[in-house]
Amino acid sequence: MSSPPVFIVDDDPDVRDSLAMLLGSAGFHPETFESAKKFLASGGAERQGCLIADIRMPDMDGLALQEELARRCALLSVIIVTGHGDVPLAVRAMKAGAVDFLEKPFDEDSLMFSVRRALQESSSAGDRIAALRDAERRLAELTKREREVLDRVVAGRANKVIAHDLHISPRTVELHRARVMDKMNARTVADLVRVTLLLNDTGPEARRSGASASRNR
Repeated sequence: MSSPPVFIVDDDPDVRDSLAMLLGSAGFHPETFESAKKFLASGGAERQGCLIADIRMPDMDGLALQEELARRCALLSVIIVTGHGDVPLAVRAMKAGAVDFLEKPFDEDSLMFSVRRALQESSSAGDRIAALRDAERRLAELTKREREVLDRVVAGRANKVIAHDLHISPRTVELHRARVMDKMNARTVADLVRVTLLLNDTGPEARRSGASASRNR
């Protein structure tokens, strides 16, 4: 049985070709589309797998595509591609159910890590409960100050702004931030966003679980 496809939706042909080459060489099965509308017309929304979509595209951008997939109760795991300055939009996408966001230019290891995670996203309810309990345990280990820093980091605030808000030095913020990353077992800000969403929002997971249950009836 072949592995699920990795759909690449981006209006930039160089990005599409680069991603397809990287993923193909790693043993994945990429399928490329130059627009969200062509992807939807292909029937891709009815299939399982991973979708990598650019956040800024003409006609229908990555956020709009993600919203359409949610309306269709699609089982695809979405990774958003973002340029510099688009991180707040990417965080919005994750809050709406995306499993990760990738900033251009791509780091090959981060790309492979994110795609593998996306393809494994439809894990069992038991795995999700275990992940939730682990996140709760890690969160409980944070000090009050570390939690204040965490809340501001996932809100997209810069270290200098956090320092001003909390009346501490930027260097102290950096130290707290490093401890937060370590305690939460996070490699990136996207990891921190994901774990806080796991703790605070079950909407996207519930939708996908409900869609799966409906299709198995």
